[in-house]
Amino acid sequence: MFRIEKSVIQAIIAHAKKELPNEACGYLASVNELVTSHYELTNIDQAPDHFNMEPREQFAAVKEMRSRGQALRGVYHSHPETPARPSAEDIRLAYDSKISFVIVSLAAAEPEIRSFLVAKGAVTEEPIEIIE
Repeated sequence: MFRIEKSVIQAIIAHAKKELPNEACGYLASVNELVTSHYELTNIDQAPDHFNMEPREQFAAVKEMRSRGQALRGVYHSHPETPARPSAEDIRLAYDSKISFVIVSLAAAEPEIRSFLVAKGAVTEEPIEIIE
């Protein structure tokens, strides 16, 4: 189960819309397995069909998480024109089977958010519980 505060969902949707037509990306941080904040990172590829996070920002985000008593719980990115499911590239680049990969799709009128675990190329969708 991927547990996330509603305010974080709203923030990552806003980030995805702000970065159009390109993919947005970032980290999701948790306290006691509840995602309570997000860290917007720069997609240095500036592309609508893939992302590459800025390494200095990644390190800074993790350092800030640790200082706040948070843990890295997930990576999020957007799909501006495709459904919320991992692409072959997303699966290939998934580097940690213990964190969630959250995709925000803006392909339809209403944004769609789905979460996945990826282990050795195998993808498992995990249910999302939104906490008010």
